[in-house]
Amino acid sequence: MEIGQRRFWNDVTIAAAVVAAVTAVRVVALAFSQLDLYGDEAQYWSWAQVPDFGYFSKPPMVAWIIALTTGVCGDGEACVRLSSPLLHGATSMVLFAVAGTLYDRRTGLWTAMLHVSLPAVSFSSFLVSTDVPLLFFWSLALLALVRLRAGGELRAAAALGLAVGLGLLSKYAMLYFAGSALLAAAVDRRTRTALLGVNGVVAAALGALLVAPNVLWNVQHGWATVGHTAANANWQDISLHFDSLAEFVGGQFALLGPLLLIAFGVAAVRACRRTAKAEDRLLAAFSVPILLVISVQALVSRAHANWAATAIPAAVVLAAAWLSWGRWRWVRGASLALHGVAGLLLVLAATGAAPLTAMLPKDPLARVQGWDELGGEVRRRLQVGVFSAVLTDDREVVASLKYYLPERDVPVVVWGRPGPPLNHFELTSLIDRANGRRVLYVATAEHPENTLARFTAVQSDGEFVIRVGARQQRRFHFYILENFMGF
Repeated sequence: MEIGQRRFWNDVTIAAAVVAAVTAVRVVALAFSQLDLYGDEAQYWSWAQVPDFGYFSKPPMVAWIIALTTGVCGDGEACVRLSSPLLHGATSMVLFAVAGTLYDRRTGLWTAMLHVSLPAVSFSSFLVSTDVPLLFFWSLALLALVRLRAGGELRAAAALGLAVGLGLLSKYAMLYFAGSALLAAAVDRRTRTALLGVNGVVAAALGALLVAPNVLWNVQHGWATVGHTAANANWQDISLHFDSLAEFVGGQFALLGPLLLIAFGVAAVRACRRTAKAEDRLLAAFSVPILLVISVQALVSRAHANWAATAIPAAVVLAAAWLSWGRWRWVRGASLALHGVAGLLLVLAATGAAPLTAMLPKDPLARVQGWDELGGEVRRRLQVGVFSAVLTDDREVVASLKYYLPERDVPVVVWGRPGPPLNHFELTSLIDRANGRRVLYVATAEHPENTLARFTAVQSDGEFVIRVGARQQRRFHFYILENFMGF
């Protein structure tokens, strides 16, 4: 018993030390990061200024978390993003517990180290997004289910319901958990037993109770978030897009790392055999269907690589478990080394220590560059005139200007479109006759005639080009407009 206890604490200590060290490096790198907030991040920050139970395109969790971190250390980019490396580190330790419960603690150790070093985790640790809290609560829900399956009682059921509810408040992709749980119950007797009866009712009731305020917010706002989520799927004009599917599959190699993704693929195929372990089938149920569903979505329409992010927790555990046996153990260390190199290169690129992204055909950091520079240019132009508002026609631009151009007497407003609002700012920051008396218009289109036609006086004020990354640029056209006449 003493030897087993020593082994337990050794594995826990090593996992915690590795995760803590990696997390600390990322937090320090955030403090020195030269990456600007891009449109989505700036939009989440603007939401955090007015905490609510819902927003146009996402549930409220990301705004609540940003309000918490910025309330502690201020509104700088590092503080806006601080939750990401911290939550990723916590998720790695939760997956340590998942793997330790299903298999053994040594598998848990490798799971934690592989997860915290994933290219996807390294990259998203420098951004603030809805995926980060989603994956944390998803992993907590998976742990609660595993504990419930192992004989846990009402406490585990309550933890499952709370984690699912908080996950739904992070991103609606948490709904995949319910489908995966049903599939797991169908293929695994112990999971089926755990979810039947009082335990399942308690979990479902608590989850529904937590998400109820967001449902009420959607009812009051015409189901804005649900409608936006459905629109993202873009199923109006379905056709086959093999290029989109190839891009999605390639994205999975980038997110998980090539060796680990191959290991997961082999482990998933083995888990589908009739002789497979029940634990393997359980993890396959929480990963394989998600990847298949989003692959179909990519084929018939479009899908970003992160849309299948909820498959990552179970996939890493399953891959680590398979790699713990037999002759392929070396893949664990090789994957860890490969992930570590990728993570180090990202730290160097994010902090400006080395222009490593210049070696890539497409700079993955271009999206988070140049926004502060745009804010400075707009601020300079505002100082040479009197304006009632700054107008733009792009959601990302208006979000970034609201962050990098602190609004005092000059509000930042967005151009509207016929029909229902297409983004949060068309609900909250729309141009009108009052703020449209004399505006500085930051246009992304070269010839925005439809916008210019709605003002009585138009004066071109030149253009501004921002270099982003090694080979990309953004071009903005400036106008001074007077007397908005309405839409």
